[in-house]
Amino acid sequence: MRRDYELGFILNPEVSEEQTGAILERIEKIVKNYDGQVVKVNQWGRRRLAYPIEHHRDGYYVFIDMILTPETVLELDRNLKVSEEVMRHIVKRRDPKAVQKEREEREARAAAAATQAQASAASKSEAEVEVQAPVESAAEVEVQAPVESAAEVEVQAPVESATEPEEEILVVGEEEPVVLSSEELEYVPPAIEDEETIEA
Repeated sequence: MRRDYELGFILNPEVSEEQTGAILERIEKIVKNYDGQVVKVNQWGRRRLAYPIEHHRDGYYVFIDMILTPETVLELDRNLKVSEEVMRHIVKRRDPKAVQKEREEREARAAAAATQAQASAASKSEAEVEVQAPVESAAEVEVQAPVESAAEVEVQAPVESATEPEEEILVVGEEEPVVLSSEELEYVPPAIEDEETIEA
């Protein structure tokens, strides 16, 4: 029967990164040989010890969460006892309720990450479709523009006289701005002002 365990060990502070990697590989190999599974490796790094061990004030802390059989625990314990780099180690059975809660949180995070990745992939594909749409030429755009009546075109065209330039005023607020000449301005009523703005 497989159960959840946590292995914690303290390495000699003078151990190099290659030696640390070799110890971790050896532990993973033992776990796989006994049909176990390494769930998570947490390397805390170099920390101060509570009391000196073998004349060292610091140690390199490593914690590994695993799913093992009891036979595997005995084999790990035997291997870590004979290792010169390992100053202390402990194998502890984890609480099943806490482990189940961690698994559910991990699955929820994985599901959220998967949906986010799908959403970003979908938005990327939509952006690619928009970029790949054929670009129309200027002539096609002009043909597709709404055709205006001759009267509207005449109203919008600025009226020029040979003797004096007329005043042009743009009317804003409509779909397209309209240019009014001074003759057309005579028929426009004056603006109504609020009494509050006049007093201010």
